[in-house]
Amino acid sequence: MAFLLLALGVGMLLLGGTLLVRGASGIARSFNVSTMIIGLTVVAFGTSTPELVVNVTGVLQGQTDLAFGNAVGSNLANFGLVLGFAAVLSPIYLQGQVVRREVPFLLLVTAILMVMAADDSLSGTAPTLDRGDAIILFLLFTVFVYMMVRDVMQETGDPILVEAQHFPVSPSRSNLFINSIIAIGGMVLLVYGGDMTIQQGAVIAELLEVPEVVIGIFIVAVGTSLPELVTSGIAAFKNETDLALGNIVGSNIFNSLVVLPVAGIIRPLPIPDGGDLDLAVGFFFVLVVIPLFVFSNARLGRRAGAALLTSYFLYMVYRFTF
Repeated sequence: MAFLLLALGVGMLLLGGTLLVRGASGIARSFNVSTMIIGLTVVAFGTSTPELVVNVTGVLQGQTDLAFGNAVGSNLANFGLVLGFAAVLSPIYLQGQVVRREVPFLLLVTAILMVMAADDSLSGTAPTLDRGDAIILFLLFTVFVYMMVRDVMQETGDPILVEAQHFPVSPSRSNLFINSIIAIGGMVLLVYGGDMTIQQGAVIAELLEVPEVVIGIFIVAVGTSLPELVTSGIAAFKNETDLALGNIVGSNIFNSLVVLPVAGIIRPLPIPDGGDLDLAVGFFFVLVVIPLFVFSNARLGRRAGAALLTSYFLYMVYRFTF
């Protein structure tokens, strides 16, 4: 029953996130916002709303290990599962400059998170993502937003910006009232789905006698990463590979610079056992991808995608077992 209720909670999160993106996209269209801007902001960040809701709910209920596991596990799933799956579907070619700048920025952000999680080694205190750390991460997010705005204004011919113009938006774009109702309905589902997911995740962790962070990484994070899996898979299938990679990188940046800091602002977030290893593996995924693009003619092929998938599943088995 706990597994069924968890699946129901994740389903509510996914449906709520979809409705929120649909309604918000329609509202933006009502105010004549371009499809490209909607694709790069509302749709791109909207796919991370399930992670955000789960983290806020988890921290408010004191389930900080689940919250940490969900955010960090989503980053692992995005690069190991989603990017690997997208590359297996269609080789990922990195053509534009926008994503070329975002990937090293994500590497920097992940390195900063690793340093923040090393309190025991650096200062002899319990590793914690405190409010000071969260504020620094928020400030880094403003840098990312500045980079995005500059790219939209200057890199008009970049592939990811061109591909973002083809993002599907709400067909009822002119009806502000209906889109507002859709968005509100999505938020309600997100709230209830987040509460159910956190509660049942804690129950399952107790039943299986595993740490809550493992359930967050292994089950909750994969469930909340399904929007990125669908979005990037469709983009890769359409050969919009910059968009596929940009969606993954943007989601990881949002998780690291918004989802985790929001939790840290509400309540200092203790780093659970193994959390430093999770961050290190996430850093490794990004670090490996960069030379693949640099030395393979800016191409992430099917073999590399299969290797990412295999590495991800092996780490999940290790994390669940040990």
